Formats: sequence, C-alpha cells, structure tokens
Amino acid sequence: MRTRAAGLLLHPTSLPGRYGIGDLGPECDAFLDWAASAGQTVWQVLPLGPTGYGNSPYGTLSAFAGNPMLLSPDLLVADGLLPGSALEHVPDFPEHQVDFERVIAWKDGLLREVWRRFRTDGPGHMKAELQGFGDSPTQKYWLPDWALFMALNGRFGGAAFREWPEELRRREPAALARAERELADDIAWHVFLQFLFLRQWDRVKEAAHKKGIRILGDIPIYVSPDSADVWSHPEIFELDEAGDPVRVAGVPPDYFSKTGQRWGNPLYLWDVLERDGFHWWVERVRANLRQTELLRLDHFRGFAGYWAVPSAAETAVEGTWEPGPGRKLFDALSAELGELDLVAEDLGKITPDVTTLVEALDLPGMKILQFAWEGDDEDYQPHNHVPNGVVYTGTHDNDTTRGWWEKAADASRRRVLAYLGGDGTDPIGILVRAAYASVAFLAILPVQDVFGLGSESRMNTPGQGAGNWAWRARKWDFNGDRAAWLRELAKLTGRFEQRAEAKGNGNGERG
Repeated sequence: MRTRAAGLLLHPTSLPGRYGIGDLGPECDAFLDWAASAGQTVWQVLPLGPTGYGNSPYGTLSAFAGNPMLLSPDLLVADGLLPGSALEHVPDFPEHQVDFERVIAWKDGLLREVWRRFRTDGPGHMKAELQGFGDSPTQKYWLPDWALFMALNGRFGGAAFREWPEELRRREPAALARAERELADDIAWHVFLQFLFLRQWDRVKEAAHKKGIRILGDIPIYVSPDSADVWSHPEIFELDEAGDPVRVAGVPPDYFSKTGQRWGNPLYLWDVLERDGFHWWVERVRANLRQTELLRLDHFRGFAGYWAVPSAAETAVEGTWEPGPGRKLFDALSAELGELDLVAEDLGKITPDVTTLVEALDLPGMKILQFAWEGDDEDYQPHNHVPNGVVYTGTHDNDTTRGWWEKAADASRRRVLAYLGGDGTDPIGILVRAAYASVAFLAILPVQDVFGLGSESRMNTPGQGAGNWAWRARKWDFNGDRAAWLRELAKLTGRFEQRAEAKGNGNGERG
C-alpha cells in the first residue's frame, strides 16, 4: 500500500522572481523550503520541455529536451558563466504574469552571452562535463536530432519544418550532413543549453530529495506537429506524403467544451511502434525519468482508446474512437525500465476499456473535487474515492477553487455544503480538508487554492487560444501561516510524519 502524502501543483514558470519568469534558482530553493515546512512531500510540475506556439507546456518542441527559459540567471553568475554586472539592468517585467515575448527575447540574449563567454574562457571542469554530456548514451538517442532541428529552425526564421527545403524536411542524408557542417556552431549552442538545463535541474532534484520531497512529472501522450520528434521520427506518426497529419488528436464533447477539443497533434502508428518494442516510447520515458521519479501520464485514456479527428475538420465533433496500444506498451516499458511509479490521468469520457487498463496496471487514477457536485459525477465524491488514487481540488485545466465556487450554480453549492458542512464562508477550506481527509493515498493542491486566489490566477482555460500559462505567484504568498495550516492538516489526516529531528531531544522537550 502506498504511503499517504500531500503535495503541491506548481509549474516552475509560476515561481516568483525578478527575471520575468520563474526559474530553477534561489526562488525555487525558497519554494522547496516552504513546501517542506508545510508538510509537503510531493511537488507536481507540468511538462518541462521547450514550449512553442502558445507557450503551452503540453505543446513542446521536444518530448525529450528541457526548457532553457527555466535557466536561472543567478546560478549562471554563481557558476562563473556571467559577471554579476550582467544582471544589474534587468528589464522591468510584470511580477504576476509572464510576458513570454519579452522574456524570451531578453533571456535568449543573456544565454547567448553566456555561450560566448563560455567558449572563450569557460571553466575547464565545465567544458569537460559538457563533452561528457554530449557523448553520453543517455542523450545520444535524442540530443543530436534536437540540436540540429533547432539550428535549422533558426536558419529558416522559426518556420515550421514542413516549410523547409524538401531535402531537409525529408531528412535526406546528404542534406543533413551538409547542414551539420554548416550549422556546427548553432548545434553546439543548443547542446550547451540542454547541458545547462539538466545541470540546474539536477541541483533542484537533489535539493528536493534532501527535504524529503519527490517530484511528480508529467508526460503528454501526444507531441506537437512541429516538433523535433515528428521531424526525426516521421515513420511512427500518421502522416501523409507531404508530412502533414492525416488525422489529429482531440477529445469528444465534454465538461470543458460542447464541440470537443481538436488539439491538432499527429496520431501515432501504434502498430509500427509495437514492431520495434515501442522503442521511441521507452526512450521518452527514460529521458523523463532523468528529470523526475514519478510520472503522470496525461490523457491516459488515449492508451486504451483515442479520439481521431480528420485533419480537415474544424471541430472535434467528427472524430471516431480508435483502439490504443493497451497493456502491450506498458509491458514493454517495464521490461526495459523496471517498475515505474506512474499516475494515470483518467479524466474525461472514461469507457470500460480505460478502467480495465488502469486496474490491470494497478495505477492510481485521479479524483477532482470540483467535478463532484454537478449531479452526474458521483465517482469524484469522497465516499467513492479509493486508496490507490490521487485527489485534487482542481488541476491546471480547472478554474481555481475560489473562482469555481463564485461561478458555480446554486444547486452545486448546496450539494457541497450539504455533503461537507459549513456555511459557505470558507469554500476553499472545506474542499481542501475534504481532499486531505480522502482515502486516496496522495492529495495534491494547486498553490492557487492554498493562497485562496480567484479566477485571475487560473493557469489554463482549455479551448482558449491565448492568455494561458502565464500566472506567477507572489513571494509573500508563501507565508508561515499558510505553511502551518497545511502542515497541521497533513498531520491530522496522516499525510505527514514528523521528522525525527522534530520529535524531541531526549529530555522531554521538543527539538
């Protein structure tokens, strides 16, 4: 049986700080200190890859690479890669929202200055580390393709790879070899960025582990149509002769959208993947386990059966269900990688085949308390939770609990109060307590709910094309009163065991 625990959902881009976007530096350390003081032992992040159009971590340019925008300028200075003077005149970025366009432009310039300095007089030990990083078998599967993809992306002004010259789009060997020679400097630059990312991320993982915190990562089932993955492995995707998707991923009409969601991601050729033991998926999960030890599989239902939408369709209504790889994929992953600690995102339209697969794999599913009060989603009510599960007040795709409560129908509010008690003056508190009291072994709260924030702090609105993913926390929100509240609640509900050093000093006194 899994140990009861409590955790927080916060993407690193949402951390506070003066550089326009959250990063892996001192503010991340401060968050981990605060989380530990609050009795939290799990930190859930969104996918950590380099984002493309829309800045969505679920639409990254690579299923393997890390996002250089998460690099900490302070750590670059501490490593001797930048002089402190380089950070004396930082632009006046918004504090509570990421202005992605401005941040990316500024940070790209800063990182190119780091690269220029590193090449001329970088620390010798780091140059040796970089050489070993590039030669490592762990990176060989994906890093060369990624670096070349990004170098070509830069050469062609950010154009989608389908707009590149045909010989490069089709990856003709002679054209690739010529590009590797001509773009050697740019390729080396992108390898360097990944080296820095994993170096800084390893430091974060070590700091988290010292505080008793495990990191729960997130793997989107699909990849972006304009990604290094589709360009370098077209044979595993459902594409036409021009390299465009024949059908695309999405979901049928549901809670979030009356016309469904047409995501636009290319679909896998699961039969092709199966013939080589799902090798691409094995390497993908291996790379993600390099970053986190726990993994949430986003849109898990797609592994049992997925919604395929004709690429010419304007909405997802015209889609059809197709069978997924089922258990065969997970058997292949286990055979290559050993026992995996996975969470199944089993939300949306769940059919018996999905439930059967989740149970066969003994995976914890998800229970969202915001879904429990509409009248037809009783599976999400606490009396129907199961120990092998993860309970949330809401996820990154939901409104904050305060925002949800303020917009909820009167009937839904009455059901909440009739079920959980209270007079409606503290809706966040009663839902947080319900999550912690659930039999589900893991309870995770978006930090927005810990801070009592409203809809203005929502992370994502599914189906809305702009204005997502930009929310950032305020430094003063991470205060001692909120930490003490969570810690006490975690202790009361068996989700936090007092550390040995706090159990007393042998003289009848508290340590």
